[in-house]
Amino acid sequence: MSVQIHFVPDNLTVRVNVDESILQAAARAGIILRGACGGAGTCGRCGVTLRSGSVLVDNELYRGDEAPTVLSCRAYPTSDVVVEIPPASRLSEHQVLLDSQEQGRLEAGDERPVSPARPLYQEATVGLTVPDCDNAGDDLARLRRGLEPLAGTPDFTVATGLLRDLPGVLRAADWKPRCGIAFGFEPPRLVYAGTGSDTPCYGVAVDVGTTTVVVQLANLNTGSVVGTRGSYNRQAAFGDDVISRIIYATEESNGREHLRLKVLETINALLEELLAETGTTEQSVRACSCAGNPTMVHLLLGVDPSYIRLEPYTPAANEWPILTASEVGLRIFGEAPVYCLPGVGSYVGGDISGGLAFSGAAFADGVTLFVDIGTNGEIVLGNREWLIGCACSAGPAFEGAGVTCGMRATEGAVEQVAVSAGGFEVLLKAIGGTRPAGICGSGLIAGLSALQRAGVIDRSGRFSPGLDTPRLRSGANGCEFVLAWGSESGTGRDLALTNHDLQNLLRAKAAVFAGIQTLLRSVGLGKDDIEQVLIAGGFGLHINVRDAVAIGMLPDLPPERFRFVGNSSLGGARLALLSALDRAVIEETARRVTYMELDETTPFMDEFMAAMFLPHTDIGLFPSVTEQE
Repeated sequence: MSVQIHFVPDNLTVRVNVDESILQAAARAGIILRGACGGAGTCGRCGVTLRSGSVLVDNELYRGDEAPTVLSCRAYPTSDVVVEIPPASRLSEHQVLLDSQEQGRLEAGDERPVSPARPLYQEATVGLTVPDCDNAGDDLARLRRGLEPLAGTPDFTVATGLLRDLPGVLRAADWKPRCGIAFGFEPPRLVYAGTGSDTPCYGVAVDVGTTTVVVQLANLNTGSVVGTRGSYNRQAAFGDDVISRIIYATEESNGREHLRLKVLETINALLEELLAETGTTEQSVRACSCAGNPTMVHLLLGVDPSYIRLEPYTPAANEWPILTASEVGLRIFGEAPVYCLPGVGSYVGGDISGGLAFSGAAFADGVTLFVDIGTNGEIVLGNREWLIGCACSAGPAFEGAGVTCGMRATEGAVEQVAVSAGGFEVLLKAIGGTRPAGICGSGLIAGLSALQRAGVIDRSGRFSPGLDTPRLRSGANGCEFVLAWGSESGTGRDLALTNHDLQNLLRAKAAVFAGIQTLLRSVGLGKDDIEQVLIAGGFGLHINVRDAVAIGMLPDLPPERFRFVGNSSLGGARLALLSALDRAVIEETARRVTYMELDETTPFMDEFMAAMFLPHTDIGLFPSVTEQE
């Protein structure tokens, strides 16, 4: 049985089966709703108003004449319905770090130009000997001899479809065919032969993030970047973090295929925009490289991710075979090679392997700390001789999830906070210069630091008793501090942080610092042995290092030791796209990293509990914070 769902104010209508939730139907209509729980109905972020018709929610029937608010992930239509989606439930466009260009006050590092040296795909016009009665050898043997300088071997394989038409193609080209070799396959593969002229060929580098996806188009002949586009990952409606995505993929009917199609929709939509913007055709895009954490790569390829979250936490693969674009589902040249950067372990993937190579952390002389701060919180410590890494499961707080007024880094999200002594006055800066609608990860870090400096919270992250400020009050979820009154906010409602919110953020920062400390202690080093800290990723680029140190998330080191490297995952994907040497370096880097699983091992848990204070139970680790008090 199928029914019709009409979404307002979007004025969009879709027909769905009754076993599809309103959340799934909205995603099919191109409306992405907020969600952090993978459809479990626990985060409460995807609420919609039923205007007419009826839906079933956990075996309870709701009717539109009562205009109830229901969770779209748990609501299944039993008739034609009209659903109103409030702004608070929508996943808005947010700040996406497209590359590593300088961003405002933060030094992000330069976008490194790459000179193509055996990119994933290479073309050349080849002159072949013309067959005659004295030289009538077969066409393929003649082509092998002619292409050996380009392919590096005469023993390349030939795409099946191309082989079928090869005789006619060679003769139509008057024995001077334009040929394209795809590298990465072992041995290389001939995937194109035609009569075309010496026209540019393009490749695409993709950063497949849990929250965002960035696509970059590069000229395979020159290595120059032609354009870059980014947006949220459409999988985000089905869970904020990798665990909730895995749960959705494994426990929902067709969940894995659904998530595969959602990330493909995201990538292909960005590609379509890029191609239209640059006047490039799908068929001229001849190669693709993808970097992402292990769960994202599993879901992109449609591979079962179940065992990543089950002890002993085993991914299906760390090094992936080369596939073709048609096999993956990318809307580019069908035989284009698709290379996924190799991962390290269950929660440290090719985004980190590529980032280590792109940032230079893998080749550093001195001890380097590489940190990609986000939901996963990947950390690698080492230098050119050794590398050790982990993922510290910081949770979705840095993405604004699990926080009462939290939101992603979209327009209206608070990113800077100042609080006067005693908590009487609060100054906020929101993205886009608009009225504040919520607070994002960088704002939460700034807010936690500011609240402690103002004496509003104590070292345990709890509100100080006895403060005489109207901003500190008892709310529906316990004690809370008002950042912005309803008359000042963009939603018309007070924006407040609760004790529960602060504890969520405290746990997130503690996980990051505990991961760092666990790695340091495992190799017998202390924070002062770190010669440089490289902060990667979009979220990392927008944090204030002073605030991050003040709350005990990053080690207390001189400011000059910190450097922002921007979207190093995308940078690593571009290296892999354009250079065989860089692909080899990235693969070797992934193999060099000793992966440490931080489950519930005693050292990590001890470090975690010690870090559940501001800045830490051992205040001696943060001398600069002590000096400011």
